[in-house]
Amino acid sequence: MAQFSPEFLDELRARLPLADIVGRRVKLIRRGREFVGLSPFQKEKTPSFTVVPDKGFFHCFSSGEHGDVIGWVMKMEGLSFPEAVERLAAEAGLALPQTTPEERARSERRKGLQESLEAAAEWFAARLFAAEGAAALDYLKRRGLSEETIRRFRLGFAPNERGALRRALNAAGFNDALLAEGGLIKQPEDGGAARDYFFDRAIFPICDRRGGVIAFGGRAMGDSPAKYLNSPETPLFHKGQVLFNLDKARRAAHETGEVVAAEGYMDVIALCQAGFEAAVAPLGTAMTEEQLAELWRLAPEPTLCLDGDQAGQKAAFRAMERALPLLQPGRSLRFALLPQGEDPDSLLQSQGPGALRGVLSAAKPLSELLWMRETQGKSLDTPERRAGLRQSLERAVREIQDPSVQEAYRLDVRRRFDEAYGRAFAQRNRWQGGRGRPFGGRQAGGQGGAQVLGLPAPGSRMPPGLLPRRNEQAVLAAAINHPAVLQDHLEDLVRAQLSSADLEALRGALVDLLAEQPDLDSDAIKGHLRQQGYSGLLDSLLSRNVYDLSTFAHPSATPEWVREGWRHGLELIRERLSREETVEATRQLAESMDEADLNRLESKKRLTQEGEARRVDLDKYDPASRNG
Repeated sequence: MAQFSPEFLDELRARLPLADIVGRRVKLIRRGREFVGLSPFQKEKTPSFTVVPDKGFFHCFSSGEHGDVIGWVMKMEGLSFPEAVERLAAEAGLALPQTTPEERARSERRKGLQESLEAAAEWFAARLFAAEGAAALDYLKRRGLSEETIRRFRLGFAPNERGALRRALNAAGFNDALLAEGGLIKQPEDGGAARDYFFDRAIFPICDRRGGVIAFGGRAMGDSPAKYLNSPETPLFHKGQVLFNLDKARRAAHETGEVVAAEGYMDVIALCQAGFEAAVAPLGTAMTEEQLAELWRLAPEPTLCLDGDQAGQKAAFRAMERALPLLQPGRSLRFALLPQGEDPDSLLQSQGPGALRGVLSAAKPLSELLWMRETQGKSLDTPERRAGLRQSLERAVREIQDPSVQEAYRLDVRRRFDEAYGRAFAQRNRWQGGRGRPFGGRQAGGQGGAQVLGLPAPGSRMPPGLLPRRNEQAVLAAAINHPAVLQDHLEDLVRAQLSSADLEALRGALVDLLAEQPDLDSDAIKGHLRQQGYSGLLDSLLSRNVYDLSTFAHPSATPEWVREGWRHGLELIRERLSREETVEATRQLAESMDEADLNRLESKKRLTQEGEARRVDLDKYDPASRNG
């Protein structure tokens, strides 16, 4: 990774007014020495986004996003830190620092390779619109591409004249060594003269994340054993790390929040022409870990739109296998399986964008694809076969590295198994009828109100790290199960900050949903959240594990206990946040010994003490005592 000195970064920030850069994407209004606007990270009606030019940072109070001008470009453009610095340095007129002669030489070599590839792209494009490219141009138009789209994607043609590109680029000043290193020419095995790598093919330029040409794909126009051919590996091009159309898809993905990964060049180009701008594709190989990482930089749940045949289904299963170990809270995949015999290009031509939008809207979450892979076409009519299914599901779940996601998947596959093979009814009976716990009243056995409201009974034990998460799960579960009861109090959920990233993502989605459609009932809320990819997380928090300790969140809880438990659950969240802020203020004071930090620390301590004084001791609290 490129290294930049603090002095260089400070100069970069000083040259670029933050308000000007942010103002290109957000309408800002000046208020004193600051600017405010609507959050670019969440939908809202009241401005919560602030830019502070004097201090050089932005802050979004609704989402918690914070950063400087470099961080802004990283978030808005989906760039890495070095890429954002390079982009801003070019705008500011600052030369990037070169640290060693070797690095300078390597940079010059890469620059020469890129220039030769750009020249080749221009030459290929010119050939497409010349007489020699008439057949290739006709082929592209018959595939439904407009001339505007052809020019936008810089499509071209490599004529069936071996050596034509080499001669043209040699004349432009690019020697054979550079052309060979860039994958434009190759040395025949018989030892003859070097010849062009591509000939008699429609050409698709492949670009890096910034839009620079780094390789080409070619579609054969005549008879060839290889219908599609990509450039060989070069210092600029590593096939497993690149997605076709990534440069154009990034901005669209950041604006829409969705990205579609198809299987080939023509699918992607057809998708973009039909209005699905955030479309990409791997380059003729199964999706790699590096390509999945690129997809997740674009959107938390990209949709893989694969051909409706056996090969497309196999590709979906391979992508799922690659993705399982990499899943994170709020980060997964969805799979849109097309009708038999269709690909995105053919479906768009035969039925139009509406049909494709329907397919994308019905995309299956990864958890459902896992269940499909393990069950479809299998006879599970004996105990031994069902035991084998359970074992294979558990084995797949163990591939997931993140503990919270792995646990959520374990709950999901067990629920699916129980619902499919008969155990769920017995479990529900034991849960509702065998525990002697009437929701909304006192505990059988005299446990009192602590468990009714969502805390362990006195003397019970729970791992310390699990209690805050269970409390946050209970608060969300109550909001989902009882939207009408809590309708007048949901503003408190907007201000809550949860400690778990996956629960915080679900909280944001729930707040957005209720803000847009406040009259939704519990079932509708669950349906919308599942469509957004939160099925596994919903199953974990709307479960017996949560209800055992947080009965106020159960669907059967009475309105009084829902409100009481909700109030105390939010109070616990606020106390946790206050304690964390006090610790941070103490750390800042230790580093700075500044009077302002000291005042901030004292203020935090006072707020924490006041919160603890107001807090009800829920271990001793008995809601039945409210009625005398």
